[in-house]
Amino acid sequence: AGKGKERKGLFLERTKGSEILFGVAPCWLALAQARRALFRLFLKQSSGSGRPLRAEFALQAAARGVPVLHVPGRELDTLCRGRPHQGVCLEAAPLPFKSLRGAEEPRVGDAESGSRQLLWLVLEHIQDPMNLGALLRSAYFMGVDRVVASHRNSCPLTPIVSKASAGAMEVFDVYGTDDVQGFLKAKSAEGWEVVGTVSRPGQVEDVPVISCSEFRWDKPVIVVIGSEGEGISLETQLQCQRMLAIPPGRELHPGIDSLNVSVAAGILLHSICSQKRKHGD
Repeated sequence: AGKGKERKGLFLERTKGSEILFGVAPCWLALAQARRALFRLFLKQSSGSGRPLRAEFALQAAARGVPVLHVPGRELDTLCRGRPHQGVCLEAAPLPFKSLRGAEEPRVGDAESGSRQLLWLVLEHIQDPMNLGALLRSAYFMGVDRVVASHRNSCPLTPIVSKASAGAMEVFDVYGTDDVQGFLKAKSAEGWEVVGTVSRPGQVEDVPVISCSEFRWDKPVIVVIGSEGEGISLETQLQCQRMLAIPPGRELHPGIDSLNVSVAAGILLHSICSQKRKHGD
């Protein structure tokens, strides 16, 4: 009984302000990048097929000076509240949004001269951590240069976001802003094209709507993605030069007439980025 109390205390007494990352990819990349303060690595006690991988984790943690604890699977279940940990949890400090102040700014003239096309993604009021993680994974995969998220009414960069991003959140900077409209207005004045996204073109006023297949990428571009339910706010729509829509492949039944926000973003980013590859050829 005494040992049970001691063991229970070991796991519940977490470092103040820490959180528990879970899953192989988020924990491995968090260890490798060391962008966070890292406190303890928890590995599942097992003689199964995962032993070589856990040995690699232990070596990586030792190289970072992070204590390693080998624990029963049920303890990991408790640590990550039953989420899919794959035998690995990592106690670490939260990863905040990066500040745009002082961030290195690419020069638009360089991009327009053909040396590089720039693509940024702005996320307004994305609240579901699974969607945010999937958006970051797609943005990282497709080569988006920067992601900027609104601070207000948005999901923070939680362990669930990291897991849903397959660890992309651990290697890809995500910036935050309190003033999406002001940010977009400033970038537009610098020569960037700001394009919004819309699932139902009839709901947009005063901004032209085109199919994503009609969009031509001829200058640095910012793609704005809105919230899961409401889309882009009216104030933000008015900062967009155009709105992009994905044409459906059939007559849609009311109630299922839109795509999941992360799926829609993936389609739009691919449509734009395919031009980058052709341009490079």
